[in-house]
Amino acid sequence: MRLLFLGDMVGKTGRTAVWEQLPGLISDFKLDFVIVNGENAAGGFGITEEIFRETIAAGADVVTTGNHVWDQRDALIFAPREERFLRPSNFPKGTPGRGSGVYIARNGARVLVANIMGRVFMHPELDDPFQAGERELAACPLGEQADVVVIDFHAEATSEKMCFAHFVDGRASLVVGTHTHMPTGDHQILNGGTGYMSDAGMCGDYDSSLGMDKEEPLNRFLSKVPKGRFEAATGLATLCGVGVEISDRTGLTEKIAPFRRGPRLEETAPSFWS
Repeated sequence: MRLLFLGDMVGKTGRTAVWEQLPGLISDFKLDFVIVNGENAAGGFGITEEIFRETIAAGADVVTTGNHVWDQRDALIFAPREERFLRPSNFPKGTPGRGSGVYIARNGARVLVANIMGRVFMHPELDDPFQAGERELAACPLGEQADVVVIDFHAEATSEKMCFAHFVDGRASLVVGTHTHMPTGDHQILNGGTGYMSDAGMCGDYDSSLGMDKEEPLNRFLSKVPKGRFEAATGLATLCGVGVEISDRTGLTEKIAPFRRGPRLEETAPSFWS
């Protein structure tokens, strides 16, 4: 099974690049399943129903999110009725929407996707992400109710991401970190067969500060006095993520490589897809 995970779409330039390029990527690489993190798609803060629907129409099978999921109030309305839209599963009981779902891939595989948020340097009041992961895996075990298990771990601390991946090693097909918007070079297959990457990066303008126009963030570092709002950068976007091949027999990762396409970073795609 061929799966592509694309990191946080940031603003109009990021989401437009995904919408324009994703259909071709699915066709060219014969992708079976695509996950896109969309929590920064609306001007860098949150996501609207229209943006969600356009992302699904472009070929994404699931849209995950994170700490900015409710920045657009629209999300509170559409989250409960959209099965392919996920918010972190360790939000408090009663939060609108869902934190996981099982979806059918183009090759017929049953894919469990779970969205979990870390607590270190973020939201310590959230439910324990490790226990949230345990609940998701117990409810839909790999090799039983699911043929593939993918977890978007939305977190600040690399140590928390890595420890979570080791915690579920052998029980999940892939754990991908999101939130920090910078692609890491540590893509690997853990001892138990789980694919891992600390951060997928973002789909956005890399001539920026994490996808935002760099002038206001720079001003705040220099002067400590805000002059305006953060605005999403509007230059050409680079798509960043990770591609994997997952065994149809075991549901574990057999091959993993970064995916990057655009004007700012060195382009790369999984050679095993050619």
